[in-house]
Amino acid sequence: QVQLVESGGGLVQAGGSLRLSCAASGRTFSRYTLGWFRQAPGKEREFVSTINWSGGSVAYAGSVKGRFTISRDSAKNTVYLQMNSLKPEDTAVYYCAGRTLNSGSSRVTDYDYWGQGTQVTVSS
Repeated sequence: QVQLVESGGGLVQAGGSLRLSCAASGRTFSRYTLGWFRQAPGKEREFVSTINWSGGSVAYAGSVKGRFTISRDSAKNTVYLQMNSLKPEDTAVYYCAGRTLNSGSSRVTDYDYWGQGTQVTVSS
């Protein structure tokens, strides 16, 4: 089992950048595929990005491709989401999620473990 704790959210102007972190507990961090999802008020939780065990396979939602970058540091048991060129429509609570299969997924229901979320607000 793994516990996930997100950090790094905040308020930023449009065009700015933020880096989210997700710290994972547990000795088997390297055996979890990790993903980032987000949920805006009144909307369903949606996929943002995912990275597999080794970090060799990543995927992004079309709305963030080219602006966001996911990475993981197994030595620190942490996954990151670097967010550049932020837009007001990126405003949401961002969640880190984990699954034990060595393949990414864009489906919320495919992830077994979730963090508590971190708020990202982008002002225009």
